[in-house]
Amino acid sequence: MIGIIDYGMGNLHSVQSACAHLGLESCIGSTPEELDGCERLILPGVGAFGDMASALENSGLKAWLLNKVLKEKTPLLGICLGMQALYERSFEFGEHEGLGLLQGSVIRMEPVEYHEDEALITLPVPQIGWNSLFCSSSWPLCDEVLADPYVYFDHSYLATGWNPDELIAYCSYGPYTVPAVVGKDNILGCQFHPEKSGTTGLRILEWFGKEFCR
Repeated sequence: MIGIIDYGMGNLHSVQSACAHLGLESCIGSTPEELDGCERLILPGVGAFGDMASALENSGLKAWLLNKVLKEKTPLLGICLGMQALYERSFEFGEHEGLGLLQGSVIRMEPVEYHEDEALITLPVPQIGWNSLFCSSSWPLCDEVLADPYVYFDHSYLATGWNPDELIAYCSYGPYTVPAVVGKDNILGCQFHPEKSGTTGLRILEWFGKEFCR
């Protein structure tokens, strides 16, 4: 059973629908008691980092989640804002403490100007739409992803100061290198939305549900 963590923010039902399509049994829960028996966990998210951090702290889900992931070694997938939560802190409208499961901080992407093919381009922020992944050759899904590398992003913030050993795949967005798939041990994160990313996104979600940490 995969537990989809409901802290009042996130695309819960689209994630659950994608799991059902893949034959992955899942449930949505908003308390430790509802989620405690789950063998895997998904932390989705859409919205502001500070609101998410407060919701997790005030509900008791933060302490429970850290215990599940760090002590019980329950596999965890963070999606979009849920991936950003895996880092140490975010500077979205102030400074907010993350889960500290991965090294790095979350900062805003700025709409900078840059040159591409001799043309001056102003980078639109947020990044909304499809972009291609470049992945580590050691990732079991590397060949599958490179055959169809496009996934769907919708974000204004990205991780920085990350540990290269925790980077699995990235995308290029103007001058930015955006960590797109990150992880270590039993922790995995996707900056894009795998549930909205066609065949490749669903394959990554299926890999988390059936193969990751087996």
